[in-house]
Amino acid sequence: MFVTFEGIEGTGKSTQITLLADWLRARGQEPVITREPGGSRLGGELRRILLSMESTDITGPAELFLYLADRAQHVATLIKPALDQGKTVLSDRFADSTVVYQGYGRGLDPKLLHAFNDVAVAGSWPDLTILLDIDPEVGLRRALARNLAGGTHRSEGRFEAEHLEFHHRIREGYLAWAALHPGRFRVVDAGGSPDEVFGAVRGHVAALLEG
Repeated sequence: MFVTFEGIEGTGKSTQITLLADWLRARGQEPVITREPGGSRLGGELRRILLSMESTDITGPAELFLYLADRAQHVATLIKPALDQGKTVLSDRFADSTVVYQGYGRGLDPKLLHAFNDVAVAGSWPDLTILLDIDPEVGLRRALARNLAGGTHRSEGRFEAEHLEFHHRIREGYLAWAALHPGRFRVVDAGGSPDEVFGAVRGHVAALLEG
């Protein structure tokens, strides 16, 4: 089973993945937890470039191809081998982030981005994508507070530094993309407490497991 979590900054993706992993372990599974960018050795190098405030001059097409390189390596070296071994993979972001951020956010063609993603994922599309949805102002406040508390506001704050209009476009893009892929996406209100949000997440994952 391959489950991905998507959403704007500050929706609590990492928290929900941790809660889901604990729930799966209680059911006898040992899930593989990963993220994008940064789910491989190469991805770690690309993450430093892509999220750093030092990279504000990066162009839209360059940003796109760096993310695609990260994803191709991630799938080949971690995701596909884990799935082939029958493991459950939980990823904080995946291919849909590229369609939404570089497409709806940066203005590139979403259909073209989806075609590029098809090459990068090499058939390893998620079984389920949880879209954590929240008001951009709330999410951005959460994300900025997290980065300041963790000391990552310079090393991983490039997207949080985008103007609020950009974050609204990203949220609207996610909701539009989810509506186009209702078989795979489940939209969850991320405005509640972590336990409240997880109740909805757990329900969707349980439905997938019970098939």
